[in-house]
Amino acid sequence: MLILVTNDDGVYSPGLRALADAMATIGDAVIVAPDRNRSAVGHSLTLEHPLRAQEIEPGIFAVDGTPTDCVNLGIHGLMMQRPDLVVSGINSGSNMGDDITYSGTVSAALEASLMGIPAIAVSLDARTFSESDLLVTTRFIVSLARLVIKKGLPTDTFLNVNVPSGGCHGVEITRQGKRRYGQAVIVNEDPRGRKYYWIGGSSVGFEDIPGTDCCAVARGNISVTPLY
Repeated sequence: MLILVTNDDGVYSPGLRALADAMATIGDAVIVAPDRNRSAVGHSLTLEHPLRAQEIEPGIFAVDGTPTDCVNLGIHGLMMQRPDLVVSGINSGSNMGDDITYSGTVSAALEASLMGIPAIAVSLDARTFSESDLLVTTRFIVSLARLVIKKGLPTDTFLNVNVPSGGCHGVEITRQGKRRYGQAVIVNEDPRGRKYYWIGGSSVGFEDIPGTDCCAVARGNISVTPLY
């Protein structure tokens, strides 16, 4: 069993290493991940300059590209054979509702799915990783990965998993929810009086739609959302 592990937080993220260690309990895990944080790059490919990959440790490759680049390069250039599963994460912060359109974590799993490889994206609803949160997340993903390997997934379908922090009560199969965002662009001035702009307003909540990922995590449940 060969498993490709990637993310968008970068190759040195503790969430990535915890995920790879967990996947190594069920197969051979190879990490191909961005050499730095590439959050919110969506499903972008690098087309205007060549990519470079450095094997920083045996079976761990740092790529100067996006998560989608990493999946492409891992499958077609770095791995000796086609992986049986691609797992992306563990992302710092949830990827629910409208967030999935921006997420590099989710897009890496999407890219694998487009290539016909079963894939799982996994995110933790916290900005810092606690040992207990990582333990809950990795235990669940190992169980889910075993099930996906055994049963497979429908064509062009992958799974987006979001785990609440501080423990969980159960698991829900959900659909994509709807986020609400605050001010999207912040305008300020640098010390020389020139304006600069910071894109990315804070989330101010979500629409209370039963059966969605946002509601499940808010209730303290792990959300598993099939995406097509």
